[in-house]
Amino acid sequence: MAVRLESVDRKRTELTPGTVLVREWDWQSHRVMVLADGFAWNGQSYDSLTKIAFAITGTRWNGPRFFGLRDKQSPSTSEAAR
Repeated sequence: MAVRLESVDRKRTELTPGTVLVREWDWQSHRVMVLADGFAWNGQSYDSLTKIAFAITGTRWNGPRFFGLRDKQSPSTSEAAR
């Protein structure tokens, strides 16, 4: 489990302030700016990508997965994490 947490932390540190994430949803392009202390989307600040994904879709999403920062785990990867 510690390896899995380290990989999540590594993904977070790769998002440097100024990075722009783009996701198309419902025929609209959504641009999210990475800030030093969160994210900006649609003129508002958010503390997580998950909250932005919910605001865009109206349903619960894993924010990093919604924006393509996490791939679905393959069965062999999830078996190794146990």
